[in-house]
Formats: sequence, C-alpha cells, structure tokens
Amino acid sequence: MRGGARCGWRATRLGDDRGISTVEVVILAPVMILFLLVLVAMGQLVDGRGAVDSAARDAARSGSLQWEAGTAMSEARRAAEADLSDVCAGPVEVRKTSAGFEDADFFSVEVSCQVRGLAMLGLNVPKTLTGKATSPLDPYKRKAG
Repeated sequence: MRGGARCGWRATRLGDDRGISTVEVVILAPVMILFLLVLVAMGQLVDGRGAVDSAARDAARSGSLQWEAGTAMSEARRAAEADLSDVCAGPVEVRKTSAGFEDADFFSVEVSCQVRGLAMLGLNVPKTLTGKATSPLDPYKRKAG
C-alpha cells in the first residue's frame, strides 16, 4: 500500500504542469514585443529610403526645369525639403553632382538626410540615407531664353 500511494503521488506531481503557460508568456512576450518594434523600425528605414530616392528624383526634375544654375539649386533644395519634411530628423542636404549647367545635358543631384528609424526603440543610432537622381535639361526651353 505504501508503494502504491507513493506512485500515485509521484504521478500527479510529475504530470502537474499548472502555471507553465504563465512562465511561457512571461518569457516570450517581451521577446515578441521587441521583435515587433524592430520590424516597425526597419519598416521606417525602408520607407525613409523610398522617400529619399523620391526626393532626389523630384529635386533633379525641379532643378532641370530652371534657366540658371542658382535658381536650379534653390528649386531643387526646396523640392527635396518639401518631400522630406516629415521623414528626416535633421537638415536635408542637396548637392549638385553634374558637371555644369550652361553647357550640360543633364542636371544631377544627391540628396541626403538622417532618418528617425531606430529612435522609437530608444536607440539613438543616426542613419544617413542618400539618394541620387539625374534629369535631362530641356534643350528647347534653354534655347528660348
């Protein structure tokens, strides 16, 4: 009788898994939340990459429609800043990468800024994204002026 009672006690003791779900949730919930936050941060970086490339394209196009180099750069800068106003954490830099303006066939710019991707996780890691674009200068508009 003594052996049977011990065997029954051991069976209920070994088969009792109450509370294991609580332990699993306590361990896995923070890991899953962190994983979701990293996914959101990476999504913001991908969105930032698309926004910077789009701003470079818009800046090149805006600059290529102008008659003078100074006006072209100011319009390119204005277009890039308008596109990136809610994406960048700092100033938007616009650099002309084409050789000239008066005798050139293309207007090329490089747009760069720091995006906020990882700041939502508390990681202040600056990530600078750069986009390049080229737009042809309109030969008919330039000859008319």
